[in-house]
Amino acid sequence: MNRPDALAFRQHLARRRLWGRAFAALSLAAALTGLLVLAMLLWDVWRKGSGWLDWQFLTSYPSRFPIKAGILSPLVGSIYMVLLTALISFPMGVASAIYLEEYAAQNWLRNLIRVNIANLAGVPSIVYGLLGLGLFVRGLGLPGWGLGRSLLAGALTMSLLILPTIIITAQEALRAVPPSLRQAAFALGSTRWQTVWHHVLPVAFPGILTGTILALSRAIGETAPLITIGALTYIAFLPENVLSPFTVLPIQIFNWTSRPQDDFRSLAAAGIVVLLAVLLSANALAIFLRNRLQQRQNW
Repeated sequence: MNRPDALAFRQHLARRRLWGRAFAALSLAAALTGLLVLAMLLWDVWRKGSGWLDWQFLTSYPSRFPIKAGILSPLVGSIYMVLLTALISFPMGVASAIYLEEYAAQNWLRNLIRVNIANLAGVPSIVYGLLGLGLFVRGLGLPGWGLGRSLLAGALTMSLLILPTIIITAQEALRAVPPSLRQAAFALGSTRWQTVWHHVLPVAFPGILTGTILALSRAIGETAPLITIGALTYIAFLPENVLSPFTVLPIQIFNWTSRPQDDFRSLAAAGIVVLLAVLLSANALAIFLRNRLQQRQNW
């Protein structure tokens, strides 16, 4: 390489380093800006709602008097909703992903299903609320088929909402398992089901749990589908079974923010703190289980 070419090469490397540093600085600034805005929002919510957080707030039912209002029925309803949604959506999502990745033939039908699942993940949540209203609440208009405005109808609707996300993330986790693991199991005489159940699924399970955490986090904070199917904004009792009426934390927070009194806005801020606590607790539990599974794999 002659001298002019070497000089041009060094200048090219210098420009690349400069652009790399500029991109890193912009990325850091964007991340810090997002964290700063989030911290300001959390501080504002905590400042307004921390004074209302006490045992009476957690153990009382909603009321038209702010001093007597509590969050017991929405809190219990949210916990029931998340548990039912997880019990319905997780097995269905994982089973669908296993079939598409391990059993389905590589043809146009499989590709069509995958494309449609990816499209369903981007559908607005209100559309799922309308689907749940017609399919689960009213039972397609057939006598005796509708579940009414019940907890089960809400859980089924939220399951439809998060199923595409669980399926897609589970597929990616299964696809990330090395093909050599499957080939080694087949070479030792394992059937396809034994290979999937005893070898592929344990390796992919931490990734599947990560996708489920994200999906359930979305389900905890959704309001539009539940309002569409007729979830109540005021309930002074706890659900007795899966067919009972219900309410959840986002709907109660929405109800309080629509009131003209300032005290109800402070109650809404306290409800947001409780909702974040429920969300973080559920995520922490799922992350703990995922880490335990990863440690067992390392052993």
